[in-house]
Amino acid sequence: MNLYIKQHIFTWGDQFSIYDEEGREKYCVEGEIFTWGKKLHLSDLRGNELAFIEQELFTFLPKYHVSRNGARIAEVVKEFTFFKHEYSVNGLGWKVHGDFWDHEYEITDGDRMIASVSKEWMTWGDAYEIRFGSSVDEVAALAVVLVIDACIEAERRN
Repeated sequence: MNLYIKQHIFTWGDQFSIYDEEGREKYCVEGEIFTWGKKLHLSDLRGNELAFIEQELFTFLPKYHVSRNGARIAEVVKEFTFFKHEYSVNGLGWKVHGDFWDHEYEITDGDRMIASVSKEWMTWGDAYEIRFGSSVDEVAALAVVLVIDACIEAERRN
């Protein structure tokens, strides 16, 4: 299954809609404003929170925590490397690697692809296509994609 993330423009804070292949909205993401660090809520269309993402402050490299139902399921950490960007998803055993400047990257578990992300060009606002591997926890993979987007955005601002 493929999903598509479309960032809302002209809004306060982060707001994303996530669509299925048929163009139907499936999930929504809202960021908190006026907080220390980034905080994102991934919800279904009824408003039920499926994942909460929170940036850990005062770390040498970016670090985010992903929680579901109040329990932390993963910690996404940018690895210290000289020539390429790479992230570890502790708690799930995943790695994230690719060309982050062009938003072309993969989330893997060893040799198994969890998700592949590609930026869609020539769109109003940021838009991404996410292709999932088979039998993947879609919500956890989406949360990791949202963390990577937050890291890219923060680097772009600096």
